[in-house]
Amino acid sequence: MKNKKLISIVLGIMCFALTLAICVQIKTVRGSNFAISQNYEENNLRAEVLKYKERYDNKYQDLERAQKELEKERQSATQNNVELETKETEITQANKMIGMTEVTGPGVIVTLSDSKKDTSSTLNISDLVVHDGDILSVINELKNAGAEAISINDQRLVPSSSIVCGGNIIEINGEKVGAPFVIKAIGLPEQLAALSRPGGYLELLRGATVEVDLKKSNHITIPKYTGVVTYKYAHNSK
Repeated sequence: MKNKKLISIVLGIMCFALTLAICVQIKTVRGSNFAISQNYEENNLRAEVLKYKERYDNKYQDLERAQKELEKERQSATQNNVELETKETEITQANKMIGMTEVTGPGVIVTLSDSKKDTSSTLNISDLVVHDGDILSVINELKNAGAEAISINDQRLVPSSSIVCGGNIIEINGEKVGAPFVIKAIGLPEQLAALSRPGGYLELLRGATVEVDLKKSNHITIPKYTGVVTYKYAHNSK
């Protein structure tokens, strides 16, 4: 009788262990299937993004080629015509002013980087990172110093450009960029370099432990604005 009870207990334990093992196996299989399905969806999404990016790059290259052809046609059409040459010069200058043309010239390169100090060295971690307000202040000082063209991480600034904080990154012209922020400005180098004068904003940033570097250069290239400039409400006065 005791043997029968013992056998029953052993069988009960074995059945329980077998049931538990089956449940674990089912859960594992379901988890694996979910992970495989999730990876499959992520790979498909990544492939779609890459495909659209390739299409965009191809269309942008086509646009650049068309713009170069248009420039050649305009130059050919304006030859030996003083009035048309004047208009062409005005168009070229206007494109430079609104950022629609790549420009090269002397100026300064300002690099703003998050502090390399240990976060435990300050009560406010925010003091160790570059904020959108810091970039805006530097841009304003460069403009006041006579900068004729400015870019941030190769994003050309135009009148409609926006600089918005987005967590640990900053959006410029709708594009997400992160530190270090390389600000290029074309203008008189000595005048623009006054940005680092005693009491200037760069000195304040250094005091806030943000990494700051300023270099003069006789050859800075700033790319053209790649977005679309539109005016919804402003019209030519009659």
